[in-house]
Formats: sequence, C-alpha cells, structure tokens
Amino acid sequence: MAMVVGSMVGAGIFSLPQAFGRATGPFGALIAWAIAGVGMLMLAFVFQTLSRRKPDLDAGIYAYAKAGFGNYLGFLSALGYWSAACLGNVSYFILIKSTLGLFFPIFGDGNTFVAVLASSAILWNFHGLILHGVKGAASINTIVTFAKIIPIFLFIVFVAFGFHADVFAANFWGGEDVSLASVAGQVRATMLVTVFVFVGIEGASVYSRYARNRDDVGVATLVGFLGVLCLLVLVTILSYGVLLRPDLATLRNPSMAGVLEAVVGPWGAIFVSFGLLISVLGAYLSWVLLAAEILFSASRYETMPQFLSHENSNGVPSNALWLTNIIVQTFLILTLFTQYAFRLALELTSSMILIPYLLVAAYGFKLAWTHETYKRDASDRRTDFIRAGIALIYTAGLIYAAGAKHLLLSSVLYGPGTILFIMARREQGKALFTVFETVLFAIAAIGAAVTIYGIVTGAISI
Repeated sequence: MAMVVGSMVGAGIFSLPQAFGRATGPFGALIAWAIAGVGMLMLAFVFQTLSRRKPDLDAGIYAYAKAGFGNYLGFLSALGYWSAACLGNVSYFILIKSTLGLFFPIFGDGNTFVAVLASSAILWNFHGLILHGVKGAASINTIVTFAKIIPIFLFIVFVAFGFHADVFAANFWGGEDVSLASVAGQVRATMLVTVFVFVGIEGASVYSRYARNRDDVGVATLVGFLGVLCLLVLVTILSYGVLLRPDLATLRNPSMAGVLEAVVGPWGAIFVSFGLLISVLGAYLSWVLLAAEILFSASRYETMPQFLSHENSNGVPSNALWLTNIIVQTFLILTLFTQYAFRLALELTSSMILIPYLLVAAYGFKLAWTHETYKRDASDRRTDFIRAGIALIYTAGLIYAAGAKHLLLSSVLYGPGTILFIMARREQGKALFTVFETVLFAIAAIGAAVTIYGIVTGAISI
C-alpha cells in the first residue's frame, strides 16, 4: 500500500489547484474526477484480477503486455513505463527547486543552472542510498509516505474551514459560456493532469515478486487508489471555495501553497512547501525504485539487454539503476532550455504511460474474451470482461484526449529506444521483428523523425 500511495502522491497533488483552475470550474472538475475515478478504478480492478489469474507474471505492467501481445509490444510497454518514471522524476526535481524558489530566487522556476546543479546532487545521493539495498530504501519510503500524507490532511482541514460558498458558486461553471461543448472542452483539458496524479497505481503490481501473499497485491492496489482519489478530489474542489478561478490559474506551483496562504496567511505557504518537499522526495524514491525494477525485470524476461539484469552484492539491479539516473540527469540538463519545464515533464509523463496502461487493460480484456483462466469459475468472467472493457475504453480515450502532439513527442522515445530491443534480440540470436512488429517499428521511427524535424523547424513547440 505504501508503494501505491507513495508512487501516486508526489508532485501532482500539490499543483492541482492551479492545473484545474486553468482548465475548468468545480462542475467540470467533478465530471473529470468522476471519469478518471471510474476509469482508473476499473484499471485497478484489472491489475487485481491479473495478479490473481496470472501469478507467474511477477513483473506487473510489462509482463502482461508481453504475455498478451508479443515481444515488441512488451518491450514498448517496458520502455514507455520506464520513460514515464524518468520524466516523472524530472518533474519532481523541478517542483522541489521551484518550491525553494519561493524563498531563494536563485532557484527560479526550478530550471535555472543552480536548480539543475542542486537537483543533480540530490539525484546521485539517492542513487548511493538505493545501491545499499532495495528493501531498506522501500522501508524509508513507507515512513515518508505517512509523513507526507499528514500535511495534505491538514491542508484539507484548514481550507474546509476557510471555504466560502459564494466564491465556489462564482467558480462553478468555469466560465461565462455554459454549454455542453464548453464543459466537454474543459474536462478534456484536465485529462492529462488526472493521468499524471494516478501514475503509480501499478506500484504494488510491479513489485509483486516481493509479496508473500499474491492477494495482497490486489488489495493494496484498490485500497491505495481509493484513499488517494479522496485526497485528490478534496484538494481540487475545496480550493474553488477559497480563490476565484482566474486567481487559481495564475498561482505559482506548488499552487496548494497559494491556496492555504489565502486562508491562514504566509505561514500556510511555508507549511505546504515543507510538506511538498517531503512528499516529492518520497515519491522520487518510489519511482526510481520502480524504474530500475522494470528494466531489471524486462532483462530477466529477455526483452532488454542482458547487462540490465546485473545485481550488486546487496541485491540491487545496479546497472538498471545507473542507466535510469543517467537518463534522468540528461533530462534535467535539457530543462535548462525549456521555458515551461514542469508542465512539459507532466504532460510527457502522462503521454508515455498511456501505452502501457492501454496494453494492461487490453490483456485483461483478452483473457476474459478468450475464457483463458476462466474454465473453473466462468461466473467471474462477465464482471471481469465489463471492468476490462471500461478500462480499455478509458485508456484509449486518454490517448485521443492527449492529441497528436503528445503522441509524436512520445515517438521520439519509442523509436530510438528500440535499439535496446534490437540489442536483446541479437544477444539471443533471434529474428528482430515479426511482420506486424516491423510495421509498428516503422510507425515509431517515422513519428520520431517527423517530430525531431518539427522541433528543429519550430513547427512543434516544447
């Protein structure tokens, strides 16, 4: 449960008032959370079902894609998940330094030279900690998870007391134009934000090989998800009763700090900033563990190169950890050249995780459709079929909502990243692609080329 909650509660929740204030009012926000809540709950049920019906697949999100749809799609799922983890960690560092920028202007919005230097120091200190043992790091994560939930609870209590019904009513429709098309547009604008804050729902599934009891994986996923959903909705909706929407939209991140400051005074911003630092550092620890684990597991399943399966004397997948943190360091340096670094990291994290989530939902749907594993308990098949179907529609809808730009940007990672798959196949002396996989690779490669050309010419902005 701590891995699930710790992975989900990170940077995203602290930026919700501004992110939702920029896109919609309370009415649109409630619809967005209802859609996201139902869709992600169905996805959580799929994870629970798969952990029970496929206990041998102990690498979670990656293993399901490979078992259901072959080697290359399994690889893309692993690569997408790992890339999302790396980008998510970059967003955490940006938000840490942006928070410190409230008190020390030298950190700016988290993407100044000094901010990147400080982030790099934190990155490699955590790297050394994790190399001393995964289970020790996971224990620290459990402690940090409880520490960061407390400030969020207190924020909800204080803001509830400072809630003004007239401000909430003025914000309710999110704009002057009250129409179905207007509300639909507002809701669509929040979809990537809701994905970002739910990323990590699979935390227990990815680490399922450590579970003594497989049923614990499903229970931890569901309980962790429902608890986090309540926190997300309360933080979002209560903020609309404190500040008008235009004011929420212009808050500096972490925007929870600005909301609490409006209720209790300047110490509120300091309090939230302190809670954010604990939260984000804890979430970073969760995500760097998950990122290294997915590379390690993919290597064990012969989809990533063999060197990534190396473990040091403490049982830590050290080569996978080194590659992960080198990529995070590279992304941190690139933030120096991006004006809206946090928003770009958030959107790219959400985009990269969509393909892995879609494949998990599709695998759950496939099992129910083909009756595989349902020979003895056919009565459960209909329920699982409906849940997986809803999860599949939801994840496919998210890809549509993300738009062509984000798909193209994700291809920049999927296309060139395929070199790891090619290395693994050559190590094993196997054919690189099937006919279908060749088509998929061609699409990814062409998309990457088009995107890079678009960025260079200015046709695609980042």
